[in-house]
Amino acid sequence: MDFLYIKALHIVFVVTWFAGLFYIVRLFIYFAEAEKKESPAKEILQKQYKLMSKRLWYIITWPSAILCSIFAFWMLYENPYYLQESWMLVKLAFVLALYVYHGFCQQIYNQLQRSELKYSGFQLRLWNEVATIILIAVVFLVTLKNAINWIWGVVGIVLFSVLIMLMAKVYKRIRAKKSWDKAEQEVLDSMKDDKNLPSS
Repeated sequence: MDFLYIKALHIVFVVTWFAGLFYIVRLFIYFAEAEKKESPAKEILQKQYKLMSKRLWYIITWPSAILCSIFAFWMLYENPYYLQESWMLVKLAFVLALYVYHGFCQQIYNQLQRSELKYSGFQLRLWNEVATIILIAVVFLVTLKNAINWIWGVVGIVLFSVLIMLMAKVYKRIRAKKSWDKAEQEVLDSMKDDKNLPSS
């Protein structure tokens, strides 16, 4: 097969693999947040998220990871000189990190299917950023073909991610405070009304 066809297929499955990884973590987050809902909404939502995650994980994400790897090894077999490039070695280290990330997602998926998810929505949102950082590092490495310049892209996205997470945390605290203030006001109003009631 022509090398460019192999490369094109590799890129296609890289895209679908990352799409699966991004979306599976969103489903983990939705499942964790459904835990706070009342019955029967909680059970209905969690059952649906289990089904969606199962289909996504085994129909899209795992096959994409396997096919992406097959075409990657095929490219390296056709062009072994890539292994002499420093940027490629750094890229392969990030790919190894992606396999580890995928493995951890498998563990979280198994917990979800047993309804034993051990992580909060906030922790899972942070976890979702790891795949983003790996993706950006790999894209910079492949585009610039430089083992050093990718660092600036990764540093930028890390700082951006930290800023977004801090803003989300501040927003969450503001919402919680408003809810608390509203509840407190309702209690005070209720006490006021009770005092105004005529005694029997």
